[in-house]
Amino acid sequence: MIRVSVYYPSSDGSTFNHDYYHATHVPLAQRAWNPVSTTVEKGVNGPHVAAVHMTFASMDAFNAAMGSPLTGDVMTDVANYTNIVPVMQISEVIAS
Repeated sequence: MIRVSVYYPSSDGSTFNHDYYHATHVPLAQRAWNPVSTTVEKGVNGPHVAAVHMTFASMDAFNAAMGSPLTGDVMTDVANYTNIVPVMQISEVIAS
């Protein structure tokens, strides 16, 4: 199982529209990439204002998802909810 996490680091002057992210952006990403599961987080205390975690059956499944024709739409949509440059972490899930 592969878990892809996208973090949005907090910084001075950063903006983030949680409502748009949860209601519009994440569903767009789910349609584009069809992950096994998705978890959305709103930062309360720590270095990130938000995060999303998507799991995929394998690295091949993740790579295929990134080849979706909707990937460009997902990337372009980021400007609609934040001015933060997201940070991506790809991990192999070894226990749950």
